[in-house]
Amino acid sequence: MFALNAVEKWRSGEAGIILPRWLRKPARMVQRMRLGEAEPPRFATSGATAVLFALAGVYGVIEGGHSEDVLQAMTSRVGFAINNVEISGNRETSEIDVLQQVGLDGWTSMVGFDVREARERIVELPWVESTTVRKVYPATLAIDMVEKRPFALWQQGSAVVIIEENGDIIAPFDGGRHALLPLVIGMGADKAGPELIASVEKVRGLKGRVRAYIRIADRRWDLRLNNGVTIKLPEKGVEEALAEASRLDAEYSLFSRDITAIDLRLSDRLTVALAPAAAEAHQKAFEEMEKRRRKGARI
Repeated sequence: MFALNAVEKWRSGEAGIILPRWLRKPARMVQRMRLGEAEPPRFATSGATAVLFALAGVYGVIEGGHSEDVLQAMTSRVGFAINNVEISGNRETSEIDVLQQVGLDGWTSMVGFDVREARERIVELPWVESTTVRKVYPATLAIDMVEKRPFALWQQGSAVVIIEENGDIIAPFDGGRHALLPLVIGMGADKAGPELIASVEKVRGLKGRVRAYIRIADRRWDLRLNNGVTIKLPEKGVEEALAEASRLDAEYSLFSRDITAIDLRLSDRLTVALAPAAAEAHQKAFEEMEKRRRKGARI
């Protein structure tokens, strides 16, 4: 009403308010229709109906939560569909697994694609530590991953898994190059193993010779060497015991002798268990010596 009054005053020369230039033509049209001087356009009713239906459709899309789908469909068909994915940083994770997590269907739009949600899905993969996902317009998705670092194999019962240095499980062990990782066995070995492995790697004569680190009752360790010899370590004073074992090996080649076990659990003594063949030979030598002693005593 205010605008129309302003038009009347403008037309009669009583310009109290001057309408902006872009409003003057619509105002004249409304004034003519009001005075019966102008007829609506021929297809005005059909146009108004089409606009009404279009607005109703837009409202339905928004209220139904389908606005994102419509945006994806429209933008993907005008040249913004993702048709190239560049993946880097993956050594253990297959590209197929990454693509499945991202969930592309060939018509996924760059505009509506949620990179944060894609990151969250990718880091659910067992080997993935972190990842960045970037849009490179017009049609490329760049994914850069940082994977977890395998430290050892942990055997608990019959199950063997790959673990990180902090003991967290990465994935089940299925062979391959991970077979060369240190093997820790038993309850608690996953968490206590890294410290012992670091200590053993510093000991001359033991580095590279330990096949398995066996946790006993989650209190102490046995070391199984690659030649089958077992070194029984004490619950406390592990580093001192390892140093003593290294000294004995340097002086007597202890680790290479025909023995099955070296017991270092007692700080004041060392016990060595001979291999069966060596034990048998030792027993025969002892018996022979005993015979000679008795024969000399009779003479």
